[in-house]
Amino acid sequence: MCYRCFNELDNSIHDYGYKPEPIFYGKGERYFGVELEIDIGGHDDDNAQSILGVGNVSDDCIYIKSDGSLNDGMEIVTHPMSLEYHMGYYWEDVLNECVKLGYRSHQTSTCGLHVHVNRSSLGDTLDRQEVTISRILYFVEQHWNELLKFSRRSESAMNRWAARYGYESNPKKLLDKAKERYGRYSAVNLCNCNTIEFRMFRGTLKLNTLLATLQMVNRICDVAFALSDEEMQGLSWSNFVASVAEPELIRYLKERRLYINEEIVSEEEM
Repeated sequence: MCYRCFNELDNSIHDYGYKPEPIFYGKGERYFGVELEIDIGGHDDDNAQSILGVGNVSDDCIYIKSDGSLNDGMEIVTHPMSLEYHMGYYWEDVLNECVKLGYRSHQTSTCGLHVHVNRSSLGDTLDRQEVTISRILYFVEQHWNELLKFSRRSESAMNRWAARYGYESNPKKLLDKAKERYGRYSAVNLCNCNTIEFRMFRGTLKLNTLLATLQMVNRICDVAFALSDEEMQGLSWSNFVASVAEPELIRYLKERRLYINEEIVSEEEM
């Protein structure tokens, strides 16, 4: 056995470039892969093993990697899961374990929450996928101010880690612009062959925030897939959120004052 293989077996924290063969959990066309950065609590194998112990009770759903952008932490990565599977997964146990071990995510200047979506769920041909992706990009630009507030990031942090492509008058022009500005540090990263990556969200160890973020990404993909270019261009934020039915997402939108002028008292972000 080579040294690298032995090292991978011996350690709970993999190198940043580690990328295992994906295991798909759940049923349906659309799958979400989460990358959750945690910091402050240490780049520590024992801590990683504790987190894996609560997250991989029944299946190997998560693994942990190093991340050079963190001060003293690591990155929790899921295999692709359907939204329904994520909703029933041991996220509460994983997040609570992170907090117990001294980690924080929102309460840092380093951590992000990235969500990958499989391109195959966005259309049955490459051309159809590109049309849907162009509308996703358009939605993000059209509602940038609302999504910036949703993300919990500052404008400067967004510019550094998840920059916008810049507004264009229609989805196709925006996709063409995105292809010219090809780079992973974009609000929606298009550099991966099999997925698109929503990079705009700040990290969190609060369960409702994490679930609401997955529901928001799913909603954006749904409207981009279902609406025409003209309908997408005419879609207001208020009409978009009025169609939301998921209780976790509704609660989060109210906490962020993004839900038809309603607000509720928010629990502290971690």
